[in-house]
Amino acid sequence: MKASSTEVQNNFGKYLALAAEEEVIVTRNGVPVAKLVAVKETEVVRRDAPNSLPESAGPHHFVGRKAAFEEFMELTRDTDDRYEYIDGEIYPLAIPTTTHQLVLGRLLVLFHDWSQGKACEPFNAPFDIRLNRSKDEPNLVQPDLMIICDLEEHLGEDGYYYGVPALVAEIVSESTRTKDRVKKLDLYLSCGVKEYWYVDPFNREITIYEFKDDNIGNYRTFRTEDTARSFVFDGLSAPVEEVCAVYGGASV
Repeated sequence: MKASSTEVQNNFGKYLALAAEEEVIVTRNGVPVAKLVAVKETEVVRRDAPNSLPESAGPHHFVGRKAAFEEFMELTRDTDDRYEYIDGEIYPLAIPTTTHQLVLGRLLVLFHDWSQGKACEPFNAPFDIRLNRSKDEPNLVQPDLMIICDLEEHLGEDGYYYGVPALVAEIVSESTRTKDRVKKLDLYLSCGVKEYWYVDPFNREITIYEFKDDNIGNYRTFRTEDTARSFVFDGLSAPVEEVCAVYGGASV
């Protein structure tokens, strides 16, 4: 991911933590000048040559490896399983837990109530969103929840949406924490999303990032006693305790 030198200087501890998971390119006036990386890096396992794969090869053969976007689309065309494709890698989507669905439902109601009378609509997964870092770098994700304000403008003749949501929310679990906090944050930042809600029921926190000019313009972590409030959308808010309440020792 990329971050300006000012942003890194003001939030150095945060970016040290992020660098433990993925390298951080530090920019000055938009030009890369430095790189934060973990001391011990993990080598990416490259995918097998197509000819070496069995005829029955499916997306599971590519999990944790590199694959071309066309291969990903072909492999997932006839499967009921859900996958995401981020920066050349395939990620399986687990079946949501009860807590995940409770939190999603609460947020969806709040988002729906806020959207009444507005030109924005809330949507929830499964809902494919294609994001392009560039013409040759397509990605396909299924955010847990999103607000779309340009549906009519980017609705294809096939009935699918081809725009960029204004707001995206991810409800994290232990298995998706790194992907949601690092890879998806960077992807949404660089592809035109205006605001990202990182919802953490395990710690009962909601962190909201506002993106401006390919950087994090504002961000704040709201905790149990707080009401999370959007930087971008007036009146959009969520009481953290109400949204993130879990039952007993329920898994996130």
